[in-house]
Amino acid sequence: MSSTIGTKYYCAAESATSQGFGFSKRAEGSSTSYEPAQNGTVTAQDVAVAQAIVNGLHNSKGERAYLSWQIGATFEDAETEWNNNTNAWELDITSLGGEFVAKFVELVDLDNLSSFDGVTYDTLVEWMNTAMVRYMDTLQTTLPDLTTFHENGGKLIHYHGEQDNSVPTASSIHYWQSVRDIMYPGMSSSKSLSKLKDWYQLYLIPGAAHCGTNSLQPGPYPEDNMQTMINWVENGVKPMRLNSTVSSGDYAGETQMLCQFPTRPLWKDNSTFDCVFDKASYETWTYEFPAFKVPVY
Repeated sequence: MSSTIGTKYYCAAESATSQGFGFSKRAEGSSTSYEPAQNGTVTAQDVAVAQAIVNGLHNSKGERAYLSWQIGATFEDAETEWNNNTNAWELDITSLGGEFVAKFVELVDLDNLSSFDGVTYDTLVEWMNTAMVRYMDTLQTTLPDLTTFHENGGKLIHYHGEQDNSVPTASSIHYWQSVRDIMYPGMSSSKSLSKLKDWYQLYLIPGAAHCGTNSLQPGPYPEDNMQTMINWVENGVKPMRLNSTVSSGDYAGETQMLCQFPTRPLWKDNSTFDCVFDKASYETWTYEFPAFKVPVY
């Protein structure tokens, strides 16, 4: 990122929509505002902010508490908002996170947090820890023991956009890894993977944002998951790759078969690729969270 320091930029004026509950699209809780044109030069401070976002949340001891978006995802959830009344850029606290912290973590009857004054990285970690412990039995959705689901014949196709700008892609991988470790402890890597993919498969979608394609990378997106699932459950046709379709651009309408994780696409040319496993690549998706004293799935 440091190579961008000194680069000049210009952004035209536009109307912007904050996400609220929308996740990449306008929805209840969102709002629209005007943004003036901007121009300037990228500074070292700008780069430091972007790098901190990409590095993910750490406490003051440098212990990781959460991961972040992949390179190529937009920073929409981290954007400030132009206030037409004050003619200034101000913090935009989405109703999704702010209301939860106010009502369920700080236990006050407010619809949103008014500011982040005095809030440190350690404060954020403590909020996360409080919520995780307090609501483990009602809101926890990442418990990895899926034995009952599996023993009752359940099949699971799990996919995630690689440039998701709301929920980090690696969080899905971390859950997939957790299920594999909990369901098949002590097994070799190859044996546990073979058993897991018989009923639970994870696919990453290149260029996809949250609930849709990334506007800058209109890559393939799964189109017929229901039919794939019906064939798997009712006809015993286990998928090995996931059918997807390019939405726009020069390759609009082209079908591409997504690779089943942990294999990754290795491109031969502009339109064909193999699915291969690369240990170094896999390890970049693997995280631990020492900021917490309890397991984080």
